[in-house]
Amino acid sequence: MNVSPTFPQEPERPRTCFVIGPIGDAYAAHGTPERESYEHHLGIFEQVIAPACAKYEIDAVRADGIAHAGDINEQICRHVIECDLVIADVSGGNPNVMYELGLRHITGKPTIHIGEAGQLPFDIASIRTIRYQRARSHLAGARREIETALEAGLRDGFEILTPARVVRALQPVEEPSSAMESTNADTTADEDPPGLLDDFAAIEGGVDEMTAHLVAITKAMETIRTLTEQSTSEMLDLTQASAPATARLAATTRYAKSLSVPAGAMRTVAMAFAERMTTLDSGVRAALSLIEMTPPDERGEGTDEFLEQLIDLDEAARTGLSQFGFLGTSANGLVRWSREFRKPVKDISSAVQAMSSAITRMGEWAGKARELARGATG
Repeated sequence: MNVSPTFPQEPERPRTCFVIGPIGDAYAAHGTPERESYEHHLGIFEQVIAPACAKYEIDAVRADGIAHAGDINEQICRHVIECDLVIADVSGGNPNVMYELGLRHITGKPTIHIGEAGQLPFDIASIRTIRYQRARSHLAGARREIETALEAGLRDGFEILTPARVVRALQPVEEPSSAMESTNADTTADEDPPGLLDDFAAIEGGVDEMTAHLVAITKAMETIRTLTEQSTSEMLDLTQASAPATARLAATTRYAKSLSVPAGAMRTVAMAFAERMTTLDSGVRAALSLIEMTPPDERGEGTDEFLEQLIDLDEAARTGLSQFGFLGTSANGLVRWSREFRKPVKDISSAVQAMSSAITRMGEWAGKARELARGATG
């Protein structure tokens, strides 16, 4: 006989679980990808997630199961933030799912990841994920793994995730100092957990790192510009002196080799900048969303600084990298002169591509930050 374990009735014991994941379309025609997605993920909910939660008297619901009338987007946000537990199916890295997951991670509340094998997003690969396959036997195994995770969490407490899509710099809450501990040995000191906007402040570490990356990229561009001016002057002198082609080729080769170091450095830093941008995107957007939902007079002290930092980052990028696109175009023309330019030009082009995408996303952050800042002062 299989007997479910019992646990002490504590106030913090999870009673509600919101399930985020791909939904599909229940009204799409049979055989379409939207209908197949709906049927597949409904099966995961009914055969895996809901039974595992029910074993511990936890009520599980999906977005399409919210019974109350109202704005569905607001309801989803409230469920993501307020429910005791969230189980997230991250299969395929659905954008809406990843956004909601970033919003949940910032709360620090219990979250369990599941996903179909072979379809897990690379950028949350460091977080333990219960994998499943579509075969019935594998689904049963996934249900048991969720039950095991719930059992361990109820017994020992759920681990606070530190996901890279939110902020790598997020640190565990420090234990209270001895000066703050109660002098009564029979009582436990009250915890003072950080609020959501305190967690948002942790994002600033990543933004500071991106600012340092911008400085490094700008310096690399200045070095490339100086080397280019020197080479142009040398080539002009050789041309005026009617120097042979071998002399001009030697000068061109020296120029190409001198470009290799700053071009390689610029590519490395640009890739790091773009990677950090991707890492922080969900967290920043979630932070902006929650700030928007909070009345201006109820926002935390760090809110204005957080918004200003996003605006400053965008302005610094656009000022310092105003010639970035032009640099990429000019670099591509160098390949016609010598094959020695192929490697540095490839590095420069990769840096331009990475930064162009990142700057567009950063502009979206800043646009929303400006809107929220105006709303707070208006």
